Amino acid sequence: MSAFDAALARQSWSKVTDEAPTHEELLPLVAAAGRVADHSSLRPWRLIELRGDDRLRLAKAIAKADGSSEPSSKPLRAPLLIAVVASFRKSRKVPRWEQEAVVSGVAHTLSLLLDEAGWGVFWRTGGYTRTKAVAKAHGLKKREELLGWLYVGGKPAGKKPSRRKAVDAEALLTRMPPEE
Repeated sequence: MSAFDAALARQSWSKVTDEAPTHEELLPLVAAAGRVADHSSLRPWRLIELRGDDRLRLAKAIAKADGSSEPSSKPLRAPLLIAVVASFRKSRKVPRWEQEAVVSGVAHTLSLLLDEAGWGVFWRTGGYTRTKAVAKAHGLKKREELLGWLYVGGKPAGKKPSRRKAVDAEALLTRMPPEE
């Protein structure tokens, strides 16, 4: 499958099976995703695998962040969660927003690669990604922020992802206005 075909076929799989890629299967995908454009090669990102009881710890941290007494069920909706972490670097040339764009690029590219490898993926975010309880559960450091999680699992047999509206490229690709 070409990069063009992978981009056109990309869909979110909100329901996945209990199968997930192994750590060893993830490594080459992460290495490839890390090749995104990265001004000054800062690598301002890291990924955290959450499996098994890690997901239960996250469920409790989300509950704490929400002020709920019951653990959240959200982290249990996939067998593997990959936390997407911005690890901001000090740089005079590369502003914080550009570093966050690199992290987003890594996450999106990884989602395409996982999909191409046959896995169902969706990216979950939420207000609790920036809470102290959730940051602590992930062991985030001082200059780190959680952008969200890639939920990864098997694609259910006979199920198709929800349909997405076609992109109106003509409306979204414009030119600079003429000089006045």
